[in-house]
Amino acid sequence: MEVTCTRCHQTVESENRYCPACGLPQLTYTSDGSPEEFQAEPGLEVVRDADSVDWKQALRAALMLAVPAGVLSSGPSPVSPLGLLWMASAAGWAVLLYLRSQRPAWITIGAGARIGLVTGLLGAWLAFSISGSALFVERFVLHQSSQIDAEWKTRIATSQQLTQQWADQMTSSDAAQAQAARAQIQAMMLSPAGHAGIEAFGFATNSFFLMLFAVAGGALGARLSVRTRNPQL
Repeated sequence: MEVTCTRCHQTVESENRYCPACGLPQLTYTSDGSPEEFQAEPGLEVVRDADSVDWKQALRAALMLAVPAGVLSSGPSPVSPLGLLWMASAAGWAVLLYLRSQRPAWITIGAGARIGLVTGLLGAWLAFSISGSALFVERFVLHQSSQIDAEWKTRIATSQQLTQQWADQMTSSDAAQAQAARAQIQAMMLSPAGHAGIEAFGFATNSFFLMLFAVAGGALGARLSVRTRNPQL
């Protein structure tokens, strides 16, 4: 008699204790109708649950892909604008690399997303560290603080011009309040603490999105593994 797996809906032979597709343990019954407790036979290989993660192997795969993705996504990298793509691709490849040592050779989307999250955390931390260290070296080791500050003042001036165009459309009283608020904001942004805080916030925001795309990439990698094993899905 054939039954259907409750997780992946693949056909399971009555004598099988595990689903051959996803590894879910199957409940069997004795002749009196009571559930039969499964005892593993000597030498029988137990199939891994597809929703679980062997973190020793997963961390190895995640670290292997997170390092180059983090370097490519960091500020000094000439291809850093494509950082989200690098991180998503690294997480997907980490899942596929992890599956090479697993049986069955596919996992659930949730498990793939968890591997992607770990890959994203490692890669985003590395990108944040490299970007911050590069900025520190440029300012204090290479003594390029004057150039950095000049570029920052140019960015602030451009932002102020856009804000001024918006303020010109207000009434005189509202424009006066907006002018005072703009002056305070400009003074804060031009201060060393304000500049450092905005740069750190930018690095943190970039790291957050890198992790989000890594989670999506890991889930996509798991989904592709399902399609590879079950083309009808």
